Amino acid sequence: MDTSTLIWIIVGIVVVIAIVVVVVLATARGRREQQLEAKRRKAAELRTNAVDAGVAAREREADALRSEAAARKAEADAAQAQANAERLARESGERQQTAQQLRAESAEHQRKADELDPDVTTETRRDDGHGAGTAPTDSQRVDSPVDDRVDDQAPRHASANRSPDATDVTDDPRNPRTRT
Repeated sequence: MDTSTLIWIIVGIVVVIAIVVVVVLATARGRREQQLEAKRRKAAELRTNAVDAGVAAREREADALRSEAAARKAEADAAQAQANAERLARESGERQQTAQQLRAESAEHQRKADELDPDVTTETRRDDGHGAGTAPTDSQRVDSPVDDRVDDQAPRHASANRSPDATDVTDDPRNPRTRT
């Protein structure tokens, strides 16, 4: 083999090596670009996921705030209902006390009326001090000229002692407190 052939073989090998190096460098650069692009896509995907997670977190916070507000409203409603119940209980107690006072006054008026009435004898009065509340029978009546006298005064009714809160019962069909 002569030197020129040998030089051509070495030049050929160097050219092939150079081509391989150029191809490897070119493909390496392409792979690096692909890796960078893949990293960019991954980063963009992570940013999108972060934004979605942030939106979901804000929605959950808003739901939590709505639930908290609903709980506070329920507590406020319960407190209002408790206050209303206490007020109604207090009013009921006051009304019961007023009713007892009116009953006591009525009983006292009845007792005084029985004491003043000449037709009521001690036998017709109750042992507890209240009048019997009935007209005397013929055997209990005392004959007197007062029995035949007509009283010019208007009759006294229990309605005269009504509380101001009382309402009249009417025959109005729209009124639930009507007579049937």
